[in-house]
Amino acid sequence: MVARVSTVSFEGTAVLDIDVQVQMSSGMVMFNVVGLPDKAVAESRERVRAAIYALGLSLPAKRIIVNLAPADVAKEGSHFDLPIALGILAGMEIIPAAELAGYTALGELALDGALTSVAGVLPAAITANARGRGLICPDKNGSEAVWAGDELNVIAAPSLLSIIKHFRGEQVIARPTQKVRDVKENYLDICDIKGQETAKRALEVVAAGGHNLLMIGPPGSGKSMLAARLPGLLPPLAPDEALEVSMIHSLAGLLDDGKLLHRRPFRDPHHSASLPALIGGGARAKPGEISLAHNGVLFLDELPEFQRGTLEALRQPLETGRSVVSRANHHVTYPARVQLIAAMNPCRCGYLADPSQGCGRAPKCAGDYQARISGPLFDRIDCHVEVPAVSAADLSLPPPRENSAVVAVRVAAARAAQIERYSSMANDNDVIVRTNAEADGELLEKVAAPDNDGRALLTKATEQLKLSARGYHRVLRVARTLADLEGTDAVTKAHVAEALSYRRLSLGR
Repeated sequence: MVARVSTVSFEGTAVLDIDVQVQMSSGMVMFNVVGLPDKAVAESRERVRAAIYALGLSLPAKRIIVNLAPADVAKEGSHFDLPIALGILAGMEIIPAAELAGYTALGELALDGALTSVAGVLPAAITANARGRGLICPDKNGSEAVWAGDELNVIAAPSLLSIIKHFRGEQVIARPTQKVRDVKENYLDICDIKGQETAKRALEVVAAGGHNLLMIGPPGSGKSMLAARLPGLLPPLAPDEALEVSMIHSLAGLLDDGKLLHRRPFRDPHHSASLPALIGGGARAKPGEISLAHNGVLFLDELPEFQRGTLEALRQPLETGRSVVSRANHHVTYPARVQLIAAMNPCRCGYLADPSQGCGRAPKCAGDYQARISGPLFDRIDCHVEVPAVSAADLSLPPPRENSAVVAVRVAAARAAQIERYSSMANDNDVIVRTNAEADGELLEKVAAPDNDGRALLTKATEQLKLSARGYHRVLRVARTLADLEGTDAVTKAHVAEALSYRRLSLGR
């Protein structure tokens, strides 16, 4: 007899069905796991043995073979503990095998039989619901599992013993309740920043259209302060966006107590971050910072200090909205539709244009420092603004009247207009477009075509500023956002002129 229990394996956000087959037969006493298990899966033998012993039972003196099918797919992670244990208990006729047939199980076992939380429960639950199956998982993951659907039968158990009692009718495990991460709305306010009106205007524009932004200025001018206030301007995640983001965080094991995210992520890795940490990868091809910031903000402070290869690896995800981690035998893909906010000094010392603290090696110092960032990466950033040093006169001024709440209302109105516009347009490629930054090709030409004066200005500026085709289209996107902030359908010459003012600065390059 072969007992079968269903579980899953992960390749990026793709969920693969795995059939756990347990056979007990006469012969040499042994317990072996086959089917390309990694070290964590192979070690599950000892955890399963100890957990069953903690129930007052012992493994039968038989030849026990656990096969993880399909056998040619690598199995990674500790979540195979629970399905293996359930398969053995079904083979021992402690749990009716027929009862397990309609469930997908995943969870890690402690030596005393308790269930420990594992990564990836939310995507596993969504897949199980689509297959018409129930889900068995640790109780700490129950809150994220129930977000897969009200009709999904979720058994979130604290221990292996409680699962046995549930299937034997001795105890009923109640369905978990949905939870949302309780994030206090105490965002830093933009009115804390005195002066820097141009930079604050640019921050509002990129928040409204989802554009990338580069701030260049001397140390202490407020670049990091501006970036830290962007989350307070952004609207909350839509339900489908929240599910996308939470699935990625679930795969990374970062969902706190199974609570769904409802605010846009803001990730700010240190400049010493490696390429796998930023893009994704490692031994198990985990999502990187750019995927953890999906539908949110990726802030890179001190941009030239990042490794050159790491920055160059950002080019493709910024263009395609997805991060592809390549392996010898397969490719893992994670969503990576982010809003890049970057900050840098104009040169290594940071005081290129300051007459009192002038750089002694200018302009070569600035040229060498800014050359650490390639032209193609600069070209993928929609808006470039200079953030000059704040004067003492600005610091003595009273706080500005306009706070983040006021700006956020305008941003929300502009984003609502974009969602309404793009949702009403047919899309042959089934690509969901939510912001102007995501519009491309014929769609962009249709929604952002400027008037005659605006087109003439853009054509002339493209020739004089030597804009690339990508730069030309990014100007159009920003101009469309400026029109949305004004609540107008037409993209005028004024919108094009302001959008052009945000193109790449020439500071010693």
